[in-house]
Amino acid sequence: MIVGQRMTKNPIIVKPETPVSDAQFMMRKEKVHRFPVIGKDGRLKGMVTEKDLLYATPSPATTLDVYEMNYLLSKLTVDEVMSTDVISVTENTTVEEAARVLVDNNIGGLPVLRGEQLVGIITESDLFKVFLEMFASRQKGQRITLIVPEEKGELAKLCGAVSSIGGNIVALGTFLGENSSQTLLTMKVQGCTEKALREAVTPFVQTIVDCREV
Repeated sequence: MIVGQRMTKNPIIVKPETPVSDAQFMMRKEKVHRFPVIGKDGRLKGMVTEKDLLYATPSPATTLDVYEMNYLLSKLTVDEVMSTDVISVTENTTVEEAARVLVDNNIGGLPVLRGEQLVGIITESDLFKVFLEMFASRQKGQRITLIVPEEKGELAKLCGAVSSIGGNIVALGTFLGENSSQTLLTMKVQGCTEKALREAVTPFVQTIVDCREV
């Protein structure tokens, strides 16, 4: 799966000269947390986040009266508070690579560029939705988590065991185990009972960590 399949296309943008107060209003109205900032030449100039706009607002402890604060905010523009050191991805970037970039840089969204043109944005919320899909979170079934040996052919054996009892694997994910000799594996299976699933997989696993109907 690539970013182009899960990004928000044609995202809402602001211009560098947009007043901060207008950007704040738009962000609340559209219920988003960041805007790409696009210059007159159509190129990405920066990103402005909800936090950027919040920090631009005078502190409640300020001695300025409301008229002075409104005046200052009306003069403050997005280009004065936006981040210009923007990390971006392309439509062909894999979703897992986009997730790694978000985590490694402690950011919540990435503009998606085609050449120098902005074509979308992918955020942590988009990737959470991918996570839900990966684990078939909206489908009913038996969810089982196992510790299996890190050996060739073990996954095939498990899948065969599930198939032998009429089970249908609708989601499967593997994760790092406690050491390099094992893998933590989670499956969601339909078409069988918890008891039958436990009995089928037991000969091929080290431990059944959890099994439940969800």
